[in-house]
Amino acid sequence: MARQFFVGGNFKMNPGSVQQKKNIIDILNQADLDPSTEVVIAPPALYLVPLKSLVRKEIQLAAQNCYFKTSGAFTGEISPTQLVDVGIPYVILGHSERRTLFHETSELVGNKTKAALDASLKVILCVGETLAEREAERTTEVVNAQLQAVVDVLREASYWSNIVVAYEPVWAIGTGKVATAAQAQEAHAEIRQFLKAGVSESVAETTRVIYGGSVTAANCKELATQPDVDGFLVGGASLKPEFVDIINANRK
Repeated sequence: MARQFFVGGNFKMNPGSVQQKKNIIDILNQADLDPSTEVVIAPPALYLVPLKSLVRKEIQLAAQNCYFKTSGAFTGEISPTQLVDVGIPYVILGHSERRTLFHETSELVGNKTKAALDASLKVILCVGETLAEREAERTTEVVNAQLQAVVDVLREASYWSNIVVAYEPVWAIGTGKVATAAQAQEAHAEIRQFLKAGVSESVAETTRVIYGGSVTAANCKELATQPDVDGFLVGGASLKPEFVDIINANRK
């Protein structure tokens, strides 16, 4: 079964103003986008609800994070059920910035992932190695351990139909460095092999594995030709007009 190409835009803590946000959305609303590509954008949380009425219906919204509790005394957090209640379909979990800057463990990411899926959210699950880990030839070990923490809490294979795995080598995020097409393909193939052994062959074949890490209009087309690269999670470039070119990278 062919996997639908997927492009996500992670705005991170950008843009800096409502007007800049509107400018980004105006570009997307007016663009000629590949209708066969699933497009999701993840603005800062306070822009999620206003954007629902501004962005074209073909573009879905994602939160950049959520907690694993449905409510309670958790200052600063957003619950998965709150996101569902306001009509947000996706959430990004396990991003390297959450793991490194905010010290989120793989176990916490696993618990968040299960809570989000149980609330009927879809999850963009981020995994990836640091430069030191890659140079020590530990990429597969590190990524598999991050995935295993999720597999451990998801006892049913059916959960995986609502997960998109985003392989984001930490050394390539925001650095201008990008994994070569061959490096990306190798890592994605290893992820698929892990899913085959750890979950099921069907899940391995149907789960979309997307690449993130300094994706630009200049490098996206070559990356998109790789058989196990099913799309992109885009950071800085999602704030620029070239995001349209990245969305259309797989256009036939």
